[in-house]
This record gives sequence, C-alpha cells and structure tokens, in this order.
Amino acid sequence: MSTNSERSREPAIRVQNVEKSYKDLHVLKRVDLEVARGSIFALLGSNGAGKTTVVKILSTLLRADAGTASVNGYDVATQAADVRESISLTGQFAAVDEVLTGRENLILVARLRHLTNPGKIADDLLTRFSLTDASGRKAATYSGGMRRRLDIAMSLIGNPPIIFLDEPTTGLDPQARIEVWEAVKELARNGTTVLLTTQYLDEAEQLADRIAILHQGRIIVSGTLAELKALLPPAKVEYVEKQPTLEDVFFAVVGDSTAGDPPSTPVSTDK
Repeated sequence: MSTNSERSREPAIRVQNVEKSYKDLHVLKRVDLEVARGSIFALLGSNGAGKTTVVKILSTLLRADAGTASVNGYDVATQAADVRESISLTGQFAAVDEVLTGRENLILVARLRHLTNPGKIADDLLTRFSLTDASGRKAATYSGGMRRRLDIAMSLIGNPPIIFLDEPTTGLDPQARIEVWEAVKELARNGTTVLLTTQYLDEAEQLADRIAILHQGRIIVSGTLAELKALLPPAKVEYVEKQPTLEDVFFAVVGDSTAGDPPSTPVSTDK
C-alpha cells in the first residue's frame, strides 16, 4: 500500500489502457492519460466521444472492462472508498437547492459532511467565488454563471485535492462562461487538480495546462497547447485589414466585467 508521501509524488490521475463497452458499442479503446497535481487538464471531444464515461470510471461510478486507473494514488477498482474521499464531481447541471439561499446551500453540505463551523466554511467560499453580495438570496434567483459558481463552491467543501468538472459551461451565456472560467482558474491557483471535460475548443485553450483530444473512444493527441499547435505546419503570414468579431461587438456593447482581455470566440467541436 502506498504511503502519503509516495502518493504525493505520483500523478493526481493515471489511466492506462482503459476500455469500456456497452454491449456492442465500444466507447473507450485503450485510453491512456496522466494528470499532474495542481494542474488543469482538459479532455476535449465532441458529444459521444466518451468523455463522461472516463469521468464516471475515475469517480468510481462505473467499472472499466479492462485497464487500470488511479486517482490520488488509489486504484479506482480496489480502493473506491479512498478515491471518493479524494475527489469531488460536478456534473453538467448545477446541483443546487433553489429553495435555499446560496449560504444555506453551502452550510447544508458542510453539515452533511459533519464539518465543524459550517458558517465560516460557507462565508469563506462565498468570498472566494464572489458570491457574498448574493449570499442571502435564494439560489433560484441566481444567474446561470452564479449558480454554477455556487455549485463548484459546494463541491470544494471538505477540501478535496481533485475535482472533476464534466461540461461545466454547457448552456451558459458568454458572460456566465467567463465567470466559470475564472472560478476554475481560482481552483488551480489554490492547488486543486482539475480534470475538465469540454466540447468547446476555446474553453480548453483558455484554461488547460495540458489537453487531450478524445475521438471515437481513443486519445488521438495529448500535450500542452504549444505542443499541439506545433503539430501543424508553420502558418503563412498575410497582412489583412482586421475586422471586428462578434465577440468584439458583444463586449463593446455590454462591457467586460472581468480582468484582462476577453477570451476567443466559442467554437464547438460537435458541429
């Protein structure tokens, strides 16, 4: 059995030759990946590529047909309880109680986990995710971005070292997506390892330290953004007059409340 120090030297997540089928449908085909501790890793692919199946296997909700996987140094098949204590999973839709206020949602989760001083835990997370001003409002009144940020905050109660975010910005408007992106960056700044599944190219480009492209059940390429770009031939330089993009127009009209330049225009791979 690995000691804590040995586990800390291992990748946060390791997947080797994992396969999964549903009857005649071969969903995952010898998938391999490694996620470094404290990093954001994006698993990029279109709908049906197998991204959610990978997350379910890693979070012990599904058993692989073949191969091995470990999370925080624990085998997902033989040490499932230890894996579950090491992770938090946020699905495609925010799992908040709309009848409760934002603060009450956080306190409820802290109490369910039998943590001391749930009020302070809630207040600290509200501050961290810029939700203090809305803490007394019912979650039903929150915007999509606020609701998703509250959902991520709830998933961090208990300080899990690893968090899975499965399609975290599905259905959100452009401004809400940027709010969630800032929340994800905050996770990594605080040392949390993030495995993010997404079908949005710009989301992976904006957030990830490393990116793996999952296509038809296989990892077809993996690396940093610079390494992936290097796979293409050098770009031909041409000088053209720059026209404003729809994104330029959008932020010029509504204003950009986030720091820094706005990210690139959303592009989905599921077309």
